[in-house]
Amino acid sequence: MGKPRVAIFDFACCEGCQLQIANLDEDLLNLIELVEPVEWREAMSEKAGQIDVAIVEGSITRAEDEQRLKEIRQRAEILMALGSCATHGGVNKLRNRVPLEEAQRIVYGASAGMPHLQSGQVKAVHEVVPVDLKIYGCPIEITEFSRIIRELAAGRTPFVPNYPVCVECKLRENVCRYEYNEICLGPVTRAGCNARCPSNGMWCFGCRGPVDHPNINAAYDVMAKYGKTVEDLVGKLELFCSGEERIRG
Repeated sequence: MGKPRVAIFDFACCEGCQLQIANLDEDLLNLIELVEPVEWREAMSEKAGQIDVAIVEGSITRAEDEQRLKEIRQRAEILMALGSCATHGGVNKLRNRVPLEEAQRIVYGASAGMPHLQSGQVKAVHEVVPVDLKIYGCPIEITEFSRIIRELAAGRTPFVPNYPVCVECKLRENVCRYEYNEICLGPVTRAGCNARCPSNGMWCFGCRGPVDHPNINAAYDVMAKYGKTVEDLVGKLELFCSGEERIRG
């Protein structure tokens, strides 16, 4: 069997996760020994037909984007959502909290009526087509991306953490950010970043989204211990629109 044919596509995003792929530097050359890049707007002009792995960055905001995504899904054996915008809508999804016309007026002012600004509700990739694998983060962790590509190339099911950032934070022996009177989303956020933000003096922003089954009672206990409320926690989660309903539950 030849090397897996891999293509990278982007929708509504800053393309920062794709830049992270470029930041692999020499390791990117090592990955190319294992897979065959066949389509990637940022790096090549070639177009491919059928592909083994489609990597999709960005949220879906327009009807034509939904159609394009469905065509990509049909071409690919495996579809991977890359980064927060693709996995759960990311910061873009904040727009859904107000009427579209109001969001356009706030951002674009007198130009709000321009045809190219017309779009719909922001959706994560899995809200449009089935997704086989998700790589979380804003931006993604390049070491995690490299590992997952290697596992796919070897025919193995990639490991994606499903425990909270607090686990990684404790392993790094960090002082809990709540001790600094901050609201940290580590208790409910999916690990895999090696507690990057808390380890560098900042609370967890929740960019990787919530674990599948967050320990809500434990999160409530943390809030009570430090004099915070559930509303405080949910307010922070809104930045990446990452599972507010599961925390309220």
